[in-house]
Amino acid sequence: MVTATHLNSDAAVSAESAVEDAAPAAPAAPSIPTGFCRGYVGGEGPEPMIMPGFGTSKNFDPFGFADRAPEWVPWFREAELKHGRAAMLATVGFVVPELFRIPGAQFSKAAIPNVVDAHDALPDSMIQIIGWISLLEACSFAAYANMDGYDRRPGDFGFDPLSLYPKDEKGQRERQLQELKNGRLAMIAIGGMVTQATITGHGFPYV
Repeated sequence: MVTATHLNSDAAVSAESAVEDAAPAAPAAPSIPTGFCRGYVGGEGPEPMIMPGFGTSKNFDPFGFADRAPEWVPWFREAELKHGRAAMLATVGFVVPELFRIPGAQFSKAAIPNVVDAHDALPDSMIQIIGWISLLEACSFAAYANMDGYDRRPGDFGFDPLSLYPKDEKGQRERQLQELKNGRLAMIAIGGMVTQATITGHGFPYV
């Protein structure tokens, strides 16, 4: 009786082992890149800093955000890229209407001498702009929802209709750095352009 029970026990253990062996292995957790800011481009430097005491721009993080909240680094980069892209579009959208206007008396130079005055002169248009921006923001909610899984690079929405993005890693990092630096420049530029246009009351080049 004891022997039979022992055999049955061994058989049950063998059956359980067979089921476990047949079950697919759980997917491994995504690896988190190491290095400054997870190895993202933009920290290479070494441009000199105009502020004393900050050294160079290499791995520039004077307030230690990357160290204090490492899990938020992908979101930080996503936000930086988004603001940079918006600023690049804004600089173009701020200068081009100074040179070319769409048809319509309400958009003419006589009605709006300077582009910076369009905000107050065209309130209905501003409502439309806010509405379209809100729609685009809503379309990106799904992309933000999977930032914790790190299954995509920050800022990568898979949108490349002209296939301009390089296939090799070196070319990709170079293109990423170009976008990042131009976005950073544009964020500073649009702030300066709007400030100068408001203070001087002049159109392009706002001096």
